[in-house]
Amino acid sequence: MTSMMTKRTMTKTMTTRIRLFPAVAVLATLISGNALVAQKGTHVVVAGSVFRESGFSLPGATVTLMAKDMPKGKSLKSTLKATTDARGEFAFRVAPAAAYYVITASMKGFKTARAEASVAGEERVDVTLMLSTESK
Repeated sequence: MTSMMTKRTMTKTMTTRIRLFPAVAVLATLISGNALVAQKGTHVVVAGSVFRESGFSLPGATVTLMAKDMPKGKSLKSTLKATTDARGEFAFRVAPAAAYYVITASMKGFKTARAEASVAGEERVDVTLMLSTESK
């Protein structure tokens, strides 16, 4: 009787695995399809680094992204802000519309730096900002 139970359990397990396989395959296809859409780029990345005059990165700086001269019907909901990470890096994701952006970086004890970036569509724009020490 034990061998018969084991056979039924094995048959049931195999049937379950066979039924699950097509579902897993479909799910994997959908996930990889979404990954391809994400790779095509449904956004623009405006990213960069903030440095001190000495050439060292500046973690903890506040970086602001403001849209300027957006096409009709397109707008940046508000000014976007980020703080640089331990390597002085920042990144913003925005809609892939052609636009012109003003990026500023500031930190206590440093003069504010400003850069401009023009975006034509789905792409990555790199910006480097250099902050100089405020004179007392």
